Amino acid sequence: MTQSTISDDRLDRIEQKLDHLSTTVDHLSTTVDNLSTTVDHLSTTVDHLSTTVDNLSTTVDHLSTTVDHLSTRVDRLSTTVDTLSADNEKFNDRFSNYQQATQWVVQLAFTLIASATITVIITSVLRR
Repeated sequence: MTQSTISDDRLDRIEQKLDHLSTTVDHLSTTVDNLSTTVDHLSTTVDHLSTTVDNLSTTVDHLSTTVDHLSTRVDRLSTTVDTLSADNEKFNDRFSNYQQATQWVVQLAFTLIASATITVIITSVLRR
């Protein structure tokens, strides 16, 4: 082998390595482009998720306000129910008193009627 043949072989190997290196660089460039696209997509997704979290936070705040309002209304209704319960007890007491008084009036009326009847009967019998 001559010096020129060795140099040609060496140049061929260097050329092959350069071609391989060029292919590898192209592949890496494509991979970097794909990764860049993926990062852009992920960034868009993160932005969307951030917006969604903000919306959910606003919704939770609104729900919290609504729950506070409903709690206040329930407290007022509870107070109203307590008042109505007390009023109902007073009414039941008054009704019970009225019922007892009515029974006494009826008993008094029957007693008076019975007394009047006995008085009339006794007066009629004693006049004869």
